[in-house]
Amino acid sequence: MNNKKEILAAVSELLGQLFEQEEPKNSNEPEPVELLTIKECTEEIRGLNEYTVRQLVARNEIPFIRSGRGKRGKILIPKAALLKYFGGK
Repeated sequence: MNNKKEILAAVSELLGQLFEQEEPKNSNEPEPVELLTIKECTEEIRGLNEYTVRQLVARNEIPFIRSGRGKRGKILIPKAALLKYFGGK
């Protein structure tokens, strides 16, 4: 019976060490997304012009968000998606 207590104590100690090593994960917070305007896209990718970015948006080749109402709303493009489309990071 004494052997069982020693084994349980050792297992408990190992489990305690395991939980101490794990980093706490906060799954409630989404990762921030950096959004770029069309002009900022042209500054991020050398040689890219605003017309090309607008055509990519019109053809739904890159994801975008339109802030504001109607066609006059500002177009915002996720930086990661833009870089991925052009073979970047």
